[in-house]
Amino acid sequence: MLSETEAPSYYARARIDGKEIAATGVSKDDFLAACHGDAFDRAEPEAGAPFEGANSFTENQARDRAIAWGLTDVAEMTKDDNGIWRSSGKLDGADVDVAVDYKGNVVTSTK
Repeated sequence: MLSETEAPSYYARARIDGKEIAATGVSKDDFLAACHGDAFDRAEPEAGAPFEGANSFTENQARDRAIAWGLTDVAEMTKDDNGIWRSSGKLDGADVDVAVDYKGNVVTSTK
């Protein structure tokens, strides 16, 4: 069984999708099925993202979107005056800035 520490992207995606994970963790079979599916694909953000607007996401919900997108070491997120959650983290080993808009677009830029 895999814990959230061992499979953070899986747990974040499950929370976004409203899926429950057993208290004992994720089974190897479920995790491998997700690996062979599209659970870890990075959706391209919409052109022009991140978009300004009223963002109803909590910090944890915005963080989950960043982690599900593949970021690690996501720092504390802050919502700017335009309603965009911003932070920093790592993507494929590189330091990046990340923005999550009210539509759920995850946009990164190399530091």
